[in-house]
Amino acid sequence: MERENIMGTMEINPLLVKLSVPMMISMLVQALYNVVDSVFVSWVSEEALTAVSLAFSLQNMMIAVGVGTGVGVNAMLSKSLGEKNQKRANATAENGIFLSACSFLVFLVIGLTCIKPYFYAQTSDDAIALQGIRYLSVCCIFSLGLFTQTMGEKLLAATGRTQLSMISQLVGAVVNIILDPIFIFGYCGEALSGTTGAAVATVIGQFCGAGMTLYFNTRKNPDIQLDFKGFRPSAKAIGRIYTVGLPSIAMQCVGSLMTFGMNLILMAFSSTAVAVFGVYFKLQSFVFMPIFGLNNGMVPIISYNYGARRPERVKKTIRLAVCYAEGIMVLGFCIFEFFPGQVLGLFSASQAMLTIGIPAMRIICLHFLLAGTSIVLSSVFQALGNGLFSLIVSVCRQLFVLLPAAWLLAQTGNVNNVWWAFLIAEIVSVLMSLAFYAHINKTIIVPLCGPAEP
Repeated sequence: MERENIMGTMEINPLLVKLSVPMMISMLVQALYNVVDSVFVSWVSEEALTAVSLAFSLQNMMIAVGVGTGVGVNAMLSKSLGEKNQKRANATAENGIFLSACSFLVFLVIGLTCIKPYFYAQTSDDAIALQGIRYLSVCCIFSLGLFTQTMGEKLLAATGRTQLSMISQLVGAVVNIILDPIFIFGYCGEALSGTTGAAVATVIGQFCGAGMTLYFNTRKNPDIQLDFKGFRPSAKAIGRIYTVGLPSIAMQCVGSLMTFGMNLILMAFSSTAVAVFGVYFKLQSFVFMPIFGLNNGMVPIISYNYGARRPERVKKTIRLAVCYAEGIMVLGFCIFEFFPGQVLGLFSASQAMLTIGIPAMRIICLHFLLAGTSIVLSSVFQALGNGLFSLIVSVCRQLFVLLPAAWLLAQTGNVNNVWWAFLIAEIVSVLMSLAFYAHINKTIIVPLCGPAEP
């Protein structure tokens, strides 16, 4: 008799903890080395920190493509395993790896052609633009490591091997953190110092993490069998992947557009305001990344039990994930609300930066109290094959509410008022998410009950 995967048999709470905690740790490490990059760069100059902040929206778009494709592979692979369809599971994995290679080629071209106009669209300061161009060009041209590592981690997570995914990310992060000061402060020569050094350390770390995922998936993951002999891309498999993955990609790309727009709004006040916004995005990753890790553990459980027609396991997973997410958000709120000066101090904050940054942190963190529910439900929609709902919520929140609200509040001439746009947008987001979940529960989850329900 074939042994069933633990995602269909193990008690939900320990299963969610087992799959999520390693991913949460790896996401925290990811957040750590993103922040370490900016901390070391801030010691070079505030211009260098602003340059890295301006690079974020395009860099985030690159990550969006990698992670979004991986989300589609994760959900479809887990669902196929739940349905005992090994052939489809293998095809999903192979086509996911192929799509990662294609994504790299796209950003290679972008890195060679688009970086300079991208920066000069945001700033006329040559010192900021040139440092940003050097940083982002390296990240794009050598992005193969990023895409390979991201896909490999999603394949491991989809089959319940989140500990191996965590190890892969830890290896990449530790390598990056060790190399950051060596490169940034010029110990490998002037040509590889500053923002260029930060980028070089980042891509080396990504390639190391990618190597680990390749090893684990080929040697330690018996739930998928990769065989590229005579491989041809499957339009059907790619279509299934992007049915779930494209909304995820679009959502994160919407985030990039929002960041780009916010940078333009804030640059009208000062480059210091842009630096504060960049620092906020780095710091908030310590709060949001663990929830993304929680979601990475949650999605395969939901997808597997959706495929196996077990609605009670699906609903219990969602309830627990929302509770854990809100707990994390409350902790994050307390840190930002009560210790904003201390966290800004990590970035060698000037008095001007503290003047803008302390009220900014205290205002923005209010939306944390609502965001946990929205983030979890967004991944629930994707896991159940309704990524379009996630996309609608994300677009409305960031493009139709947050940016217009920020622009209107900027007209008051007080930069502190701009930060309230985050809370306004989150209120809209959580209300829409709850409405969509009620529809999903009624039309998809509840009808799963039937003779097949154990």
